Amino acid sequence: MPTILPMKLTTLVDYLDDLLRISSIADSPHAHNGLQVANRGDVTRIAVAVDACGAVIEQAVTHHADLLIVHHGLFWGGQQPITGSFYQKLKMAFDNNLAIYSAHIPLDLHPQVGNGVLLAQALELTDLMPALKYQGELVGVAGKSKPLTRSRFLEKVSTAVGGPVHLAPGGPLTVEKVLVVTGGAGSEVAAAAAEGVDTFVTGEGPHWSYTAAEELGINLIYAGHYATETFGVKALGILLSGKFDIPHAFIDHPTGL
Repeated sequence: MPTILPMKLTTLVDYLDDLLRISSIADSPHAHNGLQVANRGDVTRIAVAVDACGAVIEQAVTHHADLLIVHHGLFWGGQQPITGSFYQKLKMAFDNNLAIYSAHIPLDLHPQVGNGVLLAQALELTDLMPALKYQGELVGVAGKSKPLTRSRFLEKVSTAVGGPVHLAPGGPLTVEKVLVVTGGAGSEVAAAAAEGVDTFVTGEGPHWSYTAAEELGINLIYAGHYATETFGVKALGILLSGKFDIPHAFIDHPTGL
């Protein structure tokens, strides 16, 4: 087995901070983007995942990773007691020299490795443009689809995310103009309709969004919060592995939501 030369954690963190514009992109006031947990300073293997949950951290340790990059990090605003399962997660990371880095909205909207643009590309949308403002940032991607029946487009979304999808059939039977916002953006259905699209693809949303889509005349497709947000971390893993010659692994821990 070839020797893996370690990279400095600070080198990788600086690169990610610059690439994802961590310091300049607004996010939910509860999100903490960037390095959340440090290690002893070196990185020889990277793991990427959607969530920094206990099962993922355990698998990262099994993969001998010393850096875990996630979309949903450990810290979501305010101080909290380090007890129970939260203590166990941190202890597992500390005991196994595992650093944890999180990128939420900065990864959703990135023009090359972002969840939105990569899902839009998987759906073969063209003329892609940033769209739908959240916290002052354009977090979605709007584009054109070749005219497809709604049922055929639904199949295409299912293929792209690798699982079942749910349709609120409020819009036309032919899909041509699409907005993609990954994650839990269903409550933005009115804002999506205001973008002038006929179909809104997101991960999940509230119960009332179904009837809102009917009343607004827009197709609303729920493709899974988890499933729509695997694209960015996978792309980051491939990018870092190629640029820095570091092995990486994607840890798949689907929630079904």
